[in-house]
Amino acid sequence: MTEDQLEQLCLEWFAEGGWEITSGPDIAHDGPSPERASYRQVLLLGDLERALRHINPHLPDTAIEQAMAIVAKPESLDTIVSNRGFHRLLLDGVPVEYKRDDEVIHDHAFLIDFTDLNANRFRAINQFTIEGSKQLRRPDIICFINGLPLAVLELKSPTAENVDIWDAFNQIQTYKDEVPDLFAYNQAVVVSDGYNARVGSLTANQERFMPWRTIKHEDDKPLLDWQLETMVRGFFDRELFLDYLRYFVIFETDSDKLIKKIAGYHQFHAVREAVKATVIASQDPGRFVQAEKRARYADEVVPGSKKAGVVWHTQGSGKSISMCCYAGKLLQQPEMNNPTLVVVTDRNDLDGQLFATFSAAKELLKQDPTQADDRDALRIMLAERESGGIIFTTVQKFALLAGENAHPILNDRHNIVVISDEAHRSQYGLKATLKADGSYKFGYAKHMRDALPNAAFIGFTGTPIANEDKDTRAVFGDYVSIYDIQ
Repeated sequence: MTEDQLEQLCLEWFAEGGWEITSGPDIAHDGPSPERASYRQVLLLGDLERALRHINPHLPDTAIEQAMAIVAKPESLDTIVSNRGFHRLLLDGVPVEYKRDDEVIHDHAFLIDFTDLNANRFRAINQFTIEGSKQLRRPDIICFINGLPLAVLELKSPTAENVDIWDAFNQIQTYKDEVPDLFAYNQAVVVSDGYNARVGSLTANQERFMPWRTIKHEDDKPLLDWQLETMVRGFFDRELFLDYLRYFVIFETDSDKLIKKIAGYHQFHAVREAVKATVIASQDPGRFVQAEKRARYADEVVPGSKKAGVVWHTQGSGKSISMCCYAGKLLQQPEMNNPTLVVVTDRNDLDGQLFATFSAAKELLKQDPTQADDRDALRIMLAERESGGIIFTTVQKFALLAGENAHPILNDRHNIVVISDEAHRSQYGLKATLKADGSYKFGYAKHMRDALPNAAFIGFTGTPIANEDKDTRAVFGDYVSIYDIQ
C-alpha cells in the first residue's frame, strides 16, 4: 500500500465519522474553488467568519472583524507561547469591544460551540500546501474546525522499506521549523504508518507520542488491523475531540521551559467516567432526577450516595494530569452549581507536586488553587465558602482538636467534592478503635465525613484496593476506571 492509498483510506474513516473531506489543491488560491488568498494563509477565513457570526449572533461586524484580526496574528515569535495564547482564546473566547449607545461594551467572541456539535464545521483536508521558510510544504492531512487548523496527521507508507512512523515524526519537526504559523493553532499531532499510530502534543518528544487504543470508552478496544483507524474513529470522534480540546490540554513550565501536555486515552476516559459518576453521586437526595466495561461504577452509582468512585491507574500513568483534568471538567458541569473542590493528600511532600500541576493549569481551571496551612485555616476556608474554590490540604488536617469527640460540621453544602490522592491508605479507616482510656479513635475518613456531611468523595490511586478493604468502598464506592497495564 502506498502512502497515497493510506491517506485516502484515512480520509474515508474521517468521512464515516462525519468530517467533511476536502482536497487541498481544490481550495488553494490557484485552485477551482479558492478559499485562501495565498499559500501563506493557514486559516480558512471564510469558515472562521461564518462560525464567529453563527456562534456569536449578538456581536456587531466591528467585533467580528476584531476577533478575526486577533486570531489571525499569533501573539509571539515563539510558537509554544503563541500556542498557549491561542488555547486561551479557544477556551475563553476572543476579547472584543464595541460601542452601543455611546457605551463601550467589553465582550468575548467564541471560536467553537462546545455545547452544540452541529454548530461547528469539521473538515479533514489533504495535501494542504503551505509556503514555508525554505520551500512549499504539504502536510498529509490537517483537521480544521471552523477554519482553525487544530490537528496535523503525517503518514508514511506501511509497505515502504526503511521507513517508519519516526520518519513522520521527523517530518513534523521540519514543519514546526519551516511553517511555525500552522502550529500556533495546533492541539494534536499524529504520526502513522497505518499499522502504528501515535498522538502527541506540540512539545512532545518521541517518548511522549502515545497510541490511542480506544473508541467510545476505556474498554472499547476493537481489534482493528490499523491503529490509525482506531485513532480516527476514537480520538477524532467529533464529540470526543471537542471534549478533549476543552478539558484535556494543559501547559506547565519545567525549568523555565513552557511545555504542553495532553491526556492519554486512559486518562481521557477515566475523567469522563469519573465526572459522570460525581455529578450523579453529588445530587441532593431530595431532588433526584432519574463493549462491556470492567469499571462499571459510573453506570451503577446511586444518585445522592456521595460516593463518586475510585480511579485506579497503575503507578507512573500520569495521575496528577488525570486529577487536574477531572477538576477542570467537573467545575464546568452546570449540574454542580460551581462546586468547591477539596484535594486531600496524605503526604506533605506530594502536596507540592500536585499543587504545582493545578496552579499551572489556570486556563483549564479558571481559578488559582489555595492551600490550607493548618487545621484552623482549613476550617475557616471550608466554613466561609458559599461556592467555587479549589482547596489543597492533607488528610492529617482533619484531625480533632483537644477535647473534641467528633469533628464539627464545617459546611453542609451538597456541591463539595473531596478528591483524595492515594485513597486507601490505612488512616482512612471508618472503624472505631478503643483506646486505653476507654475512648474511641476514628480514622480520618470519619472526621472528613463529619466535617463535610453532604460532600461527594472520589479517590485516585496507583494501587488496587484490597478485596478485604471495606473502608475504602464505604467512603468512595467502587472502581470508576481501571488502567492496570502499560
